[in-house]
Amino acid sequence: MDTDVSGDRRGATAGGAPEVFSPPPMPPTAVANGDLSAQDNAWGLVSLARQLIDQGKPSLALQAVLVAMRSGGGEQAVLETLQRARELYRNRLQANSPVDELASLFAECAIAEAQPMVANNLPPPPSHAASPTPILLDSDETSILSMTGRKQIMLDAFADGSSFVCLQCGGLVSSLRRDEHMAYWCG
Repeated sequence: MDTDVSGDRRGATAGGAPEVFSPPPMPPTAVANGDLSAQDNAWGLVSLARQLIDQGKPSLALQAVLVAMRSGGGEQAVLETLQRARELYRNRLQANSPVDELASLFAECAIAEAQPMVANNLPPPPSHAASPTPILLDSDETSILSMTGRKQIMLDAFADGSSFVCLQCGGLVSSLRRDEHMAYWCG
């Protein structure tokens, strides 16, 4: 637990309740002399917020920043700042969504185009093979990478021929480890 200048302990309370931020007391000499302005106090709180972030306490850091904003501009400043942060967050999410969708579409198209080339270049499977030969995964099927939005990795692996997607487990496997994969993982 941390101890502030006055000797009070800060940290989680006995019942495990969340920590509550209380601004640090101003030095008695500064208060008596009137040396600290509201702006100096706000900058001190922002500095404290940085320290709290470094200590892994983001909630307390946010509370310190809110106290600093309230001391400088009141509740209205806090509301305006939070509204602006909300707008920036929404705009960032909306801006990334079309880019991600477009990248996914390009990957699907490239995988669909690569599929016939890979299938035509593979020799016919031996008739005694117990399990189907792993080939390029159909673009309509899902693999682990495509489900997590990383189809470009699959596309790159198909393009250079270093890997394949196993039709049984959906995993991206090095071509050098095909036999081991089929024998020990999907065999």
